[in-house]
Formats: sequence, structure tokens, C-alpha cells
Amino acid sequence: MKKTLEQLCAAALLRAAEQPAVMFEEEWTSWGQMRQVADSVRQLLRESGAADTAAVTFVPRNRPSALATLLALMAQGRHIRMLYPFQSASSLARQIEQQKPPVVIAAARDFPPEVMAVMRDQGSAGIVIDEMGARLVEGCERSTVPGAAVPVRQQIDILTSGTTGTPKSFPVSYAMIAQFMVGEKWLSGAAYDSDNEPAALLYFPIGNITGIHTTVPALIKGQRIVLLDRFSLERWHEFIVRFRPPTSGIPPTAMGQLLDANIPRQDLSSLKSMGSGAAPLDPALHKAFEQRYGIPILLSYGATEFGGPVSAMTIESHQCWGDEKFGSVGRAFPGFQLRVVDPDSGEPLTAGQEGVLEVVSPRIGSDWIRTSDIALIDSDGFLYLKGRADGAIMRGGFKVLPETIERALLLHPSVAAVSVVAVADERVKEVPGAAIQCRPGVELPDEKTLEAHLRESLLATHIPVHWRFVDSLPKTPSFKIDRPAVERLFLPPQ
Repeated sequence: MKKTLEQLCAAALLRAAEQPAVMFEEEWTSWGQMRQVADSVRQLLRESGAADTAAVTFVPRNRPSALATLLALMAQGRHIRMLYPFQSASSLARQIEQQKPPVVIAAARDFPPEVMAVMRDQGSAGIVIDEMGARLVEGCERSTVPGAAVPVRQQIDILTSGTTGTPKSFPVSYAMIAQFMVGEKWLSGAAYDSDNEPAALLYFPIGNITGIHTTVPALIKGQRIVLLDRFSLERWHEFIVRFRPPTSGIPPTAMGQLLDANIPRQDLSSLKSMGSGAAPLDPALHKAFEQRYGIPILLSYGATEFGGPVSAMTIESHQCWGDEKFGSVGRAFPGFQLRVVDPDSGEPLTAGQEGVLEVVSPRIGSDWIRTSDIALIDSDGFLYLKGRADGAIMRGGFKVLPETIERALLLHPSVAAVSVVAVADERVKEVPGAAIQCRPGVELPDEKTLEAHLRESLLATHIPVHWRFVDSLPKTPSFKIDRPAVERLFLPPQ
């Protein structure tokens, strides 16, 4: 008999108390400890006076206690509204003020004075989860925010990555999580042999689509989880050597770091493939990794507004096509549809023509979703991403795509990572600005050298006017380059 997501979450918390659940900072948390946290959170919710139907604002850090809390809330069928902890106190306070939640659940450090002042003013209760315990926030023990008449919304309001601006909230229903993330096999009660299956390495923020997509199924199945606060190449390397998984992946922005680390080939010998998504992967790094380690990188494509990935290269496709489809993010998943349209007329384009990508994701509905991605689909149905339609720099009468400049700069041997953004200009409206992260141990190039490098392959309109050299490009919690932060590098001094 098929179970609901709420029933599966409740059942997960009833696993044998001694069974290992989550390893964090080299220490295993058992399912018994997870259950204690979940029980405490449920009891504190009752004590707070919040209605059973009330939405809960959750500010999760990657900790075992946050995973236990997530299970507790989902087992109750709660409407969960996620917020990122990795932001300023004033920004977090402003978002909580906008949500007016009956209850806020977060780590102690995420209840700074600015947040506490907002919660007291609007009558929100607070629950602290730290280590493997939970308690009510002093001074915010009782909720006075109305919520009893609110209908139950069995959904999680997850967050976009914030690549191009402030992260936005996006609703994901429990039904969608059950059908498209957990899957029929586990909904029907299949048994999972956690002792003989590889552990899962989780490092994406719990509050975004990738975090939910990787975390919830692992918890439901009872897969052993190795949890990182955020991605670390050193910890990833240790995980691969220790647990010998058959497949893994890293954020595309860390691929250059991996190659620079020169990890021995034997250390990665268990891997039959590497996954990569969430952000573009530099083709030169892609090829260099495959040549060094003999492990294919399988690219994928997805977004929050699709409810997750919609296409991916598979090991079977890689074996069949080899390098012929290098750089493709694969074919559409069964039931999903992809097409490329003319950006002005909206008319579908033929195979091989570049245009704006549109997607039908059955997770969301039957309508075509217009993206901001420039793409082409070849005659065999393989999707290739070519850049962002909404990121064009309008330099006078010329449209300049940042990705074109970035790809060319990444071919310079001293450049490890780059982000090109529009910088305001009185004469031509916008000009390119390039933020450069150089490889460790190399001589830093000057602007003239990089300009000369670009002029070998690009038009004069594509040469950046402004340059910034940084130790590390700013990243979002999802490990993508934080473009608003890069743009701020080029603002005039106050």
C-alpha cells in the first residue's frame, strides 16, 4: 500500500535507536538521537500555542538537528517556509517581518537582536535547535500571530539560489516531493539496505531545491548521510577515499580547485561517473578532468522553477556517443519537454538553431515555462546551453554576452575563475567588467596581458573596460557565482 510523504517521514523517525543516521564533523548521530530532537520540536510547537495548521519559518543550517527538525515538520504535514541563514541580521529580520510567522525555528546564532525585535513586535514564537537539543527562545515562548483559520498547505517554500538577485520563494508541494523526488519504489515500502549501500554526501543548503532533492530521499530510505556545513574539497576527497561511492559530484565552481589539488588517480578509482549541474562547467576543466582521471562527467540541467532537474547526460548516452556530444546537458527526462524559440516572436526553432529555451515540467504543470537561457537542441535531441539571455551587456548598439568573454578568459593559463558583469557607463550605457580569480602559485597577469589574450578571439566590443582581481569570487549558498556581489565590486567608492 502506497504511503504518503508524512507517513514515510514519521516512519523514518521510528528506526532502530542505535542505527547510524548522520555523520557531521566525524561524529555519528543515531536515529534515536534524531527522534529525540524531532519529539522535542513537536512538543515545543504545542507549547508555543501555534495552531496545528500554522506555517513554520525554518532557517536551517546543515546540522543533524536541522534534518531531524525537517522530518518532524514534514511528518506533521506542516507548511514550511525556508529562509537562508547565510545573510546579514538585518536582511533576515526583514524577511521574517514580511512573513509574519507564528513560529521561527533556527540555530541560536540566527536569533540576533534585530530578529528578536521583529519577533517580539509581531508576536512570533521561536524555537532554538542547537547540537542535538531544542528549546523555546527566551522572551518569545508564546505565539500570538493568528493562524488557526489558515488552511493546511502541505508544501515547502524553498529558495532560489540568488544568482541574479535576492533569493525568491518557490512552493514545492509534498505530493511533488513524493512523486518526483522520493519515487514510487520507496512510497510502496521498499526496504533499503543501509549497511551495504554507499553513504550520501550532502553539502547543499537544506532550504533550496538541490538540498531538498538530495536530503529528503536519503532520510526516507535510511541512507547513511555524511553532512557538511558547506562544500569542502578536502572533505569531499576524504569521503571518496573512505566510502568508495560509485558516483559523486562537486560544484562546477570547484572543478579548477580539484585539478589544482592533483588528487591521485587511485583515490578516485571507485567512481564510474561524476555529476555536474547547478551552474555551467568550464569546458576546458571538463575535458582536463576526464583526460586525467578517465571518469566521465555527466552534465545536467534544472532549476527551482522546474522543481529540479529536467535533463541529464547518462552513462549510457556517454558510452554511445562519446565525445560527439561533449558539453551537452543531455536529453529531456521522460515526460518532460524542451524546445528552443525565437526570443522575439516565440516561434519554435529547428534543430541546431540558438534561441531561448522553454521547458514543460510535469512536476509543475503542463504549460511551457520560458527560461532566460540561450540554448540549442541538436537533431538527436541533446540540449546545449549557450548563455543567459537576460545577462546581455548593452554596449552602445552592441549586445555583449558575459559568457562569451568568460569562456575566452578561462582559456588563459593564469585564470582559475571569472565573472563578467555590466558596469554602468555614461557614454554607451553599459560596458563589461571582469572579476578575475587566478590559479594559485602562478604569476598574476596584468590587464594589458588579458586584453591582448581576448583580442585574439573576440571583437573589440567584448574587451572589458574594468578589471578586478580577487582571491576568491563571491559565491551564493548554492555555490554559484554571486553576480550581485560581483557587481558591487565595480561600484564607485562611497
